[in-house]
Amino acid sequence: MPHVTRTSVRACVAFLSLTALAAPLAPAATASPDRHASRPLPVVSPAPQHMSRAGADVPLARRAELVVGEGTDEAARKRLTRTLHAQGVRDIDVRGKASGRAPLTFLLGPATRPDIAEALGDTDVPEKPEGYALRVAQRTVALGGTDAAGQFYAVQSLRQLVTRTSVAGAALSDHPAMPLRGSIEGFYGPPWTETERLDQLDFLGDTKANTYVYAPKDDPYHREKWRDPYPADTLDGLRKLVDRAGDNHVRFTFAVSPGASICYSDPADVAALTGKLQSMYDLGVRSFSIPLDDISYTKWNCAADEAKFGAPGRGPAAAAQVGLLNTVQREFIERKEGTNPLQTVPTEYGDLTDTAYKQKLRADLDPAVEVMWTGTDTVPPEITNSQAQQASALFGRKVFVWDNYPVNDFARTAGRLLLAPYDKREKGLSGHLSGIVSNPMNQEAASKLAVFTMNDFSWNDHGYDRTRSGRQAALYLAGGDARTADAVQTFVDLNHMAPTFGAKNWQPQSPVLGPKLDAFWETYQTDPRAAIRALTPVAKEIGAAPAALRSGVPDRQFLHDADRWLDATELWGEALRHGLAALTAIEEGDAAAARREREAMDGVAARIAQITVDPAEHHQRGPVKIADPFLDDFVSGVRERHDASD
Repeated sequence: MPHVTRTSVRACVAFLSLTALAAPLAPAATASPDRHASRPLPVVSPAPQHMSRAGADVPLARRAELVVGEGTDEAARKRLTRTLHAQGVRDIDVRGKASGRAPLTFLLGPATRPDIAEALGDTDVPEKPEGYALRVAQRTVALGGTDAAGQFYAVQSLRQLVTRTSVAGAALSDHPAMPLRGSIEGFYGPPWTETERLDQLDFLGDTKANTYVYAPKDDPYHREKWRDPYPADTLDGLRKLVDRAGDNHVRFTFAVSPGASICYSDPADVAALTGKLQSMYDLGVRSFSIPLDDISYTKWNCAADEAKFGAPGRGPAAAAQVGLLNTVQREFIERKEGTNPLQTVPTEYGDLTDTAYKQKLRADLDPAVEVMWTGTDTVPPEITNSQAQQASALFGRKVFVWDNYPVNDFARTAGRLLLAPYDKREKGLSGHLSGIVSNPMNQEAASKLAVFTMNDFSWNDHGYDRTRSGRQAALYLAGGDARTADAVQTFVDLNHMAPTFGAKNWQPQSPVLGPKLDAFWETYQTDPRAAIRALTPVAKEIGAAPAALRSGVPDRQFLHDADRWLDATELWGEALRHGLAALTAIEEGDAAAARREREAMDGVAARIAQITVDPAEHHQRGPVKIADPFLDDFVSGVRERHDASD
């Protein structure tokens, strides 16, 4: 576990520092000697490094004071105000000093501010970037950050402790395990719209992620036209994104990918590249990436490169790329105020083989440059500590993982939504990685279920619990409603498969429904009526889930993204009911009813087969896929038994 420095404040200006070990979050409150110890605290996501009960829950009132100061983060203040208004607190008196007369007082700002430090008491304040401490005690809620982002994240945690009646009496000491967390719009196919990108930035803020990388493969100005400036209207749209990212403490990282056509030895091309970056800097961008993935290094783009670097090959390609990246890092990034280190995706991004290419990067690439790595393959079935440690050694630095999940732009994902919670990434990766970003699906809002859990993992990999995180993601999408969240999780199970580029899936399809259908046919051999009784509520649950989502999920964009899969799910529920009715009729010897129900089932299955992916949403054509092969196998099983009964 990482160590946390604790600042224990006994008076307004007296500080004592010592080192304490951060403990992972348990699903319920940790032990406390007072009478509230047995009352569970709400689950907070991402899982805090430490959370315990500090005292009784504090009642909310229509009136509260919010004490701010010169160091209070404006985005955190706005989010806190919005949270309180949503819970019925109408009169918020914003002031510079507490009156002592308010029913409830919120203190927001740096953890070292004397009034906040005193109210935090012995709550650990991690001296780490983006860290925070939060304490709810008596009539005071103290939210102290080690920096502005920490204040914002303290509010995001408080948001999950507040109900319309009270604030949970909790104490949190928290900081991210990984410096970089979020998403990269790096897929092939129709890029996200401006509305979708703005929505993604708000979502990243909600989940304490700090990185969005703009790298859509099908944006011509990102790759083919990388030398050309963006049109004015596109720049206006990008400016909106940069501003929204700032509101959510998210780094808007602009990526430009010149590798398919750049002449590395041509000063004009280098100038064109830095000019493109400068135009983004002028918009407010302070994070930049130069991806060099998905290009060939067996040929040069100009004769001058061969004259300078030699015949095409791994070593010469790396030398050319290192020269370009070092120039941008040292002559652009380091000379611009407020910039973050340059990021890159190397051409060899997905293996653990030492080559002349990696040797050159390891030896000569500026140590400040962040190197992205996808794992042991483009879509790896797992990422272990050993693998990450080897990758860091190969590139001479902690690697930054570009995780190709839940992206659905390759052949084996055609027709699928990938909704399963994050898995097969080992606890302890924070010791070897600088961060993880998700490459989401073409469907932005549908990606939130998986990305929520990924951000949970990258914030606190040691405290990550897949089951808990999956439930929290469902509740987030459901707006906190438990019954709607149940329906979300039913839908997730039907869209659980996560393929790799090979024959192996790294996440299984329908781990809940699949065994139920297997058990159904096994029981059916000896007790058909019992099997039918057991599966009937399952069919009903599947058929009812789409209506529950459409009426209960407030995220209209998610419902748009999932619309055709929801249609298919509703019909599959109907097909299951007709199939069970056909089997019941067979058992009762009613041949006419069995044929009628079998024909109805076949008709519904034919309608399902006609539901295809929306071409405006995705470049892959074809039917949507739900819980395959389990539902198809059920229909085939009914047909076989009906044919045998004739």
